[in-house]
Amino acid sequence: MNRDITYVIGHKNPDTDSVCSAMAYARLRQEQGMANVQPARAGNINRQTEFVLEQLSMPLPPLLTDVHPRVRDVVGEQVITIDQNAPLSRALELFHSHSIRVLPVIDSDRRPLGLLFLKKVSERFLVPSREEELRRVLASPASITKCLKATPLHELEGDTVEEFALYVGAMASETFDQKMEGLDPRRMILITGDRENIQRQAVELGVRVLIVTGSLPVDPEILRRGREKGVTVLSTPFDTATSAWLTRLSTPVGALVGDAYPSVGLGERLDDLRLKLLHSKDPGVIVLDSDGRVAAVATKSNLLAPTPVKLILVDHNELSQAVPGADKVEILEVIDHHRLGNFHTDHPIRFINQPLGSTCSVVASLYRQAGLTPDRTTAGLMLAGLLSDTVILKSPTTTAADRDLALWLEGLSGLDLQDFGRRIFGAGSALAAYPSLREMIVADFKEYQSGERRFGVGQVEVVSFHEFHALKDEIATALADLRRERRLDTAGLLVTDIVQETSLFLVLGGKELPYVIGYPQVEENLYQLNGVLSRKKQLVPHLLKIFKDEK
Repeated sequence: MNRDITYVIGHKNPDTDSVCSAMAYARLRQEQGMANVQPARAGNINRQTEFVLEQLSMPLPPLLTDVHPRVRDVVGEQVITIDQNAPLSRALELFHSHSIRVLPVIDSDRRPLGLLFLKKVSERFLVPSREEELRRVLASPASITKCLKATPLHELEGDTVEEFALYVGAMASETFDQKMEGLDPRRMILITGDRENIQRQAVELGVRVLIVTGSLPVDPEILRRGREKGVTVLSTPFDTATSAWLTRLSTPVGALVGDAYPSVGLGERLDDLRLKLLHSKDPGVIVLDSDGRVAAVATKSNLLAPTPVKLILVDHNELSQAVPGADKVEILEVIDHHRLGNFHTDHPIRFINQPLGSTCSVVASLYRQAGLTPDRTTAGLMLAGLLSDTVILKSPTTTAADRDLALWLEGLSGLDLQDFGRRIFGAGSALAAYPSLREMIVADFKEYQSGERRFGVGQVEVVSFHEFHALKDEIATALADLRRERRLDTAGLLVTDIVQETSLFLVLGGKELPYVIGYPQVEENLYQLNGVLSRKKQLVPHLLKIFKDEK
């Protein structure tokens, strides 16, 4: 029900490079002619990124909490339904004319009463195995009248649905009398032509419904006697064979469905629909809108429909860091500068991973390769992401290409890269400015796997360690809570002083950690990492190695 859209999106706990590269790359793909592409984010932004967007007067990209395909993504906008009072013959017409197998039965407010299945209807009415089933009609005189396009010559309790036995009076009077012996006339529908003797016998017996075919006349005396005996008398233009067939199909569809029927909401996950369809004997389910009205019908064929949401991942290539549901939708491209993770696709995709200092550097190089010049604001976005991830070109991850691209973006954006960089880090360096210490830790927290060991590392940049030392104990408590909740073997926070170009590492792990970590211990759980500025290039590779060597 939604049009196709492609989101360019970074990792969970997005940093400045993640958000800015998503915005810049979405702009590039728009200029290259990709339709319906827009940037998004997979989490709340930090203070540094907020400062950058404010400085460049850019709107915050929309937040995607998950991209799990929803039922609304695979069902049509129009649904064929049938009113509860419509006869079964009308349902068969709808099944045939629309080539459908499932038909929701609704009330006057479009709320569902049940589901009608073509297969079950066919089994019940078209292939009965016993004579009594052939005769059985569940209907009301009114629904029979409607189905046979009949004229009621006399009608009694027309709207009451009853269970009838159907008979045809095409025999001699004596034979008819014999056939009627022992039968309950008040449960009988009798179809006959202009056989006055059969008509008279029928009304004298007091049959429930007498149907006269071919629009043939009925003697007024027979009608008078029929009124006295409580007989509903109908005149139909159809012949006897057609009338018998249509009478069997006059059942109001509301009488054929039960209270229990499978349903899903438009907003439910496609996985939930898949479970209901795969574990149900029924071929379809009703799809309800937010008001509980019928919006669509979903069958197994809907599970094969492509979903409208597609992704381009930037600044990460591991599904563990991606927006929830990324593994359920089509990923078109990956633009990154990190190590390769556990990632596979069903089809070939564009995968660009360059050993540069930031993803914004990769995106800027793609602008150059395409022969396109980014506008002033987009250049500012890429410069901000580049300066953030390379710590104003001081990080060991910085390459000659990063420095060249930084100068190019500086000229296009009109920003002084050193001044802009200092202001970026100054805006995000106050630890106490975060709503909580936990939010400060998880703002740029990533999880990793080394064998059976799971560990996570956050990073925050400061202009002085003074504030960190004042909050260290509280940060350690919040870090311990996070480690326990996420069931991590080790959890740490890398605190980087961008002025002194060094870091402190507050880390909680096993008792063996101080003996294997390989960094000078300042105090319990705190280590000095001189010259370490990059989590990606310096700290994480070291941790992966020591944890691997433990085994």
